[in-house]
Amino acid sequence: MTAAASPAAKPALARFLPLVVMLLTPLFFSSNLIFGRSTIPEVAPFTLAFLRWTASALLLSPFLWMARDRVRTYVTGHPLHWLLLGFLGMWICGAGVYYALQFTTATNGTLIYTTSPLMIIILERLFFGRPTSWRELAGILIGFLGVAIIVLKGNLTGLAGTSFNMGDLMFILAALSWAGYSVLLKGRRTAGLPVSALFAVVALSGSLLLAPFALWEYLTGAMMPQTLTAWGGIAGIVVFSSLLAFSGYQYGVARLGASTASVFMYLLPPYGVGLAVLVLGEPFEMHHAIGIITVLAGLVLATAPGQKR
Repeated sequence: MTAAASPAAKPALARFLPLVVMLLTPLFFSSNLIFGRSTIPEVAPFTLAFLRWTASALLLSPFLWMARDRVRTYVTGHPLHWLLLGFLGMWICGAGVYYALQFTTATNGTLIYTTSPLMIIILERLFFGRPTSWRELAGILIGFLGVAIIVLKGNLTGLAGTSFNMGDLMFILAALSWAGYSVLLKGRRTAGLPVSALFAVVALSGSLLLAPFALWEYLTGAMMPQTLTAWGGIAGIVVFSSLLAFSGYQYGVARLGASTASVFMYLLPPYGVGLAVLVLGEPFEMHHAIGIITVLAGLVLATAPGQKR
């Protein structure tokens, strides 16, 4: 009986493991803002982003070597493409995000950043003529209403007299930048590269673009990592927020499919806000609750698969 049951258990395990991975992956992604918020008082933003992506590129270098011929073709044939990916995904969404965390909370940043899938729909519509359904349009409007509730602290009627938080505005720019990165990441130019090798190229691109600014911070006496807490935060960003987060998502897409894996990303807001409240002690106010419900409603309406899988 045991021998007969064992082969049947393998498909169940093969299905169960990706689900566990995808439940943890949004938690790993959410940890970036938590580690960043706690580390940025001790490390300058460009230095923090530079160390993150330099360490990630070094750890991923074996994948570059294994796909070296295809990597060489891509790097020499499309230099502007991989540099732009590094700028959007690692420069703006790296140092820009850490800089923004000096002015706003990880709670606000998480909720605003979550709208990037809605911005992807808009960019694909504008630049690639992607047809947009009424459901997607309604979801986009509802999602951005949620952002307005968060940024304006629930006071939608006092728009004219509101002084906007610079960190919140920078997170809106970062969400748009991540959407652009996601759109550019797909296509014929990157189709021939293994996912891990492509991630290594983009991490290296971000490291190269961040290096002059990190050097400038060092020469001007900006904060450098000196304590065990600072280096622990950097290690957490590299291991959990970078390697495990990206690898987990790629594994989920490969095992479950893009549509199913993307549904798990709806866990980003509750994970991120929960961590900010529990770990950082940030306040959770009524406008956050209304905002998270509104943003999630817009996300689900605009990006959920049309058919049940």
